[in-house]
Amino acid sequence: MSNQVPSVTHPAVEKVAAALAAAGATGQVRWLDDAATTAALAAEHLGIDVGQIANSLVFLFDGVPTLVLTSGAHRVDTAWLGERVGVTITRASKEQVKEATGQVIGGVAPVGHPAPVPTYVDTALATYTEVWAAAGHARTVFSTTFDELVRITGGTPTAVEPAV
Repeated sequence: MSNQVPSVTHPAVEKVAAALAAAGATGQVRWLDDAATTAALAAEHLGIDVGQIANSLVFLFDGVPTLVLTSGAHRVDTAWLGERVGVTITRASKEQVKEATGQVIGGVAPVGHPAPVPTYVDTALATYTEVWAAAGHARTVFSTTFDELVRITGGTPTAVEPAV
């Protein structure tokens, strides 16, 4: 993994870095040598457990774009979660993701969006002292904690799949 910032900047990454700074977040944006468009790839690049990756997934909750930050070790059970929060959940299209977050699939960050996006944070992330999230581009990440992630997103902690 490289911490070297490429000579070209990226507008979405700059917005994420500014949002992190404004929120008083502790993690800094890191650039990876290669794209990490999945939790498994990000964990491999960082040398960590896949469960430490906070996957940013955009769904439509009764038609409203909503961000679900889930542990990379989980899949969101949309029927179960929808019943739990009282909505019908469908997956957002790549166009809806870009419109809601200003970022493209594979690099969607929990912050730095054009307007606030309702957010749910997987409580499974609380089992780790450090978690990592995308920072606006498929080659960028930042470290944080579960508590900080909830705070900086204004998110609602919740399970995203039934306990086994």
